[in-house]
Amino acid sequence: MVVELENMKAELRTYDQPLVEVRDSLDLASKEQRIEELERKMEEPDFWNNPDEAQKQTKELGDLKNDRDTYAKLVSTKEDIEMMIEMGEEEDDESIVPEVREMLDDFIETLDGVRIKTLLSEEYDVNNAIIRLNAGAGGTEAMDWCGMLYRMYTRWAERKGFAIEELDMQEGDEAGIKSVMFQVNGTNAYGLLKSESGVHRLVRISPFNAQAKRQTSFVSCDVMPELNDDIDIEVRDEDIRVDTYRSSGAGGQHINKTSSAIRITHLPTGIVVTCQNERSQFQNKDKAMQVLKAKLYMLEQEKQAEKAAGIRGEVTDIAWGHQIRSYVLQPYTMVKDLRTNAEKAQASAVLDGDLDPFINAYLKWQALRKKEN
Repeated sequence: MVVELENMKAELRTYDQPLVEVRDSLDLASKEQRIEELERKMEEPDFWNNPDEAQKQTKELGDLKNDRDTYAKLVSTKEDIEMMIEMGEEEDDESIVPEVREMLDDFIETLDGVRIKTLLSEEYDVNNAIIRLNAGAGGTEAMDWCGMLYRMYTRWAERKGFAIEELDMQEGDEAGIKSVMFQVNGTNAYGLLKSESGVHRLVRISPFNAQAKRQTSFVSCDVMPELNDDIDIEVRDEDIRVDTYRSSGAGGQHINKTSSAIRITHLPTGIVVTCQNERSQFQNKDKAMQVLKAKLYMLEQEKQAEKAAGIRGEVTDIAWGHQIRSYVLQPYTMVKDLRTNAEKAQASAVLDGDLDPFINAYLKWQALRKKEN
């Protein structure tokens, strides 16, 4: 008997129940019904009369089919692995072990990915995400850390096939970034990135310190969903002040020679939003208003969460403004999430965009908290 094959058979068996749970959470029967409905609509001669709605429904159809096909592939792969293990055991063939191991690892990775996707069920999880990073106290060191985080999220988005749209940036005086606001465009971008909202702490020997002393830096991360135009968030004209100014940074002649950048101050809350990426003042104003509405929506959500926490009698909770993750580069390397206790020793890999272990751990932690409450 090949012991490795017997062990892999036992390991595969542990995924029987998770596979059933994925099937139930995907609600494949309803999805199949919706697929048939959309396919009938697409056959109608006036389907493309409304291009925006047609594109929206075409995308929905693609997402539904992807869920269906992914589950079917999982079932098929599991059956193939079982068959190969059986063949290997019958023939007492050790040479088949590496191939079975690779297939099993791929199966587990795909199943985990689908399980995480089923946790993205809140109202705006599917939306694009708007992120703002602000360097904390610490001067150049904190600004360099802000730039490192911006690169981390950019690299993560590239891995996912998401697009990055920079909305506003203030570069550091010597190095790094004072603040940056950018949008991550892709299905479930907000649902995945909402886990990043909070304060990120870096511990390292500062390259800007002549004494080579260890230094701690902080950067705050604010994550919001991109809201659709039909979201009813009232912003009265008398409650805002709109300022225009000349854009700074890269962007060519146009961006530097005209006062196209926009700053909107929401007087009742003190929220300030800037945007300088779009080509025209009107486009920047529209985008800034969109971000302001998202911020106001998130502010209201936080108030409701605090109210609910008060009713439950909770003393503290993880929320915007609290430290959520530590990145230690000296004297050892470690990235640890302070909410889920997820950690990874390869800090350089995390800073290169390997965020999924932390994002997945957060989504599971969040789901468990909902069940407990």
